[in-house]
Amino acid sequence: MNTCHWTVWIPILPALFGSLAAQVQAQESTPQPTQQPVKVYGVLDAGIVAERGCATPCAGTRVASGIATESHVGVAGREQLNRDVAAVYTVEAGVHLDTGAADDKLFGRQAFIGLDSRWGVLTLGRQYSLQYEALANVADPFHGGLAGAASNLAGYGAKRFDNTVKYMTPTINGWSAGAIYSFGESPYSNQFNRAYGAVIGFEHAPLTLRIAHQRRYNISDATGVVPLVDYSSRNTLIAANLALKYATLYAGYGVNRGFGSLPYDPVSPYGAMVLPAFSDRSRDLLAGVEIPFGNAIFMLSYIRKDDRTIANRDARQVAAGVAYALSRRTSVYAAYGRIDNRNGARYTVGNASERGSGDRGFTIGLRHAF
Repeated sequence: MNTCHWTVWIPILPALFGSLAAQVQAQESTPQPTQQPVKVYGVLDAGIVAERGCATPCAGTRVASGIATESHVGVAGREQLNRDVAAVYTVEAGVHLDTGAADDKLFGRQAFIGLDSRWGVLTLGRQYSLQYEALANVADPFHGGLAGAASNLAGYGAKRFDNTVKYMTPTINGWSAGAIYSFGESPYSNQFNRAYGAVIGFEHAPLTLRIAHQRRYNISDATGVVPLVDYSSRNTLIAANLALKYATLYAGYGVNRGFGSLPYDPVSPYGAMVLPAFSDRSRDLLAGVEIPFGNAIFMLSYIRKDDRTIANRDARQVAAGVAYALSRRTSVYAAYGRIDNRNGARYTVGNASERGSGDRGFTIGLRHAF
């Protein structure tokens, strides 16, 4: 880590751990603080997915899991160590309701522990990237799910990072900031999969604004096993939404560099370690709206992917959806998305859990949170 990264931590760590040291000394004469109850929570989401316009034979119409939100079960807790500092932790396991199978990693969604204090939150483990959080939580009216997910086209590099140190400041007069550093820890190179990024945000009703930047070093260097392929990425995103009386307006503008900056999965049908028919230099423009009406929420969005290379592989996505609340925890939903690929681009309509395989997709399903 270079010098500029350390300057973020130097003034913060002494305050955090100095307060902890004082608390340990006080334990000799004061009772241990009572641990707060552990929270068990999750989302169960399943429905029907229909795909058309596939480059290879479509999977067709099928039952799928995690369409609006990835299905998962989580455990979170918090222990107040003293007046200023609390220990926090979260582990989340993904589950596929269509088959009952678990994700490849037991706690592949999130797994972290940290300290929460009046100086900010410092956490270590597997965590969401700041870039993806800005895209899904601020710029996208579909919030990263359904057939209209902005992640079908917009670049974000990676959804989650392993081996990550993450720091978020407290919010002061509406302003907040954060930084993330992910250690590579590859058996082939300590630089492989290394990543870092930062975000600055402002929130004051009715406006929410975030500016996020992220870089990831991702050259495959398993010498003698696979050829050298560079999936490194560099992403910058300006995300905003404006909550008006009868609707919320969404907008985003992204700048992407590198093949790894785009929504490409190396295990997709196009073949691992084969450069995808996408772009290594592009711009994203997103506009959307969310309209509540009774128990229903209607969503519309338009995304334009502008390929800045000579191949000019542009793409456009239009999407519409609706979610209807049956209760505070249970809702039904439906959405349709269509991508217009140009000059051999292969972007596909997916959802919260799948990349998808066609340029048109329809989803309908049921979601319950507990």
